[in-house]
Amino acid sequence: MLEANDKAPDFTVPDETGADVRLKDFRGKSVVLFFFPKADTPG
Repeated sequence: MLEANDKAPDFTVPDETGADVRLKDFRGKSVVLFFFPKADTPG
């Protein structure tokens, strides 16, 4: 589990078009990671 101010591990995720987005591509920039529950699920 990450704590506040921990460095996130490098990862790759698809964007809305299916293209890969890598965290390392944003090195040296501020990044906000936002996680949300899958659409149409309770909570």
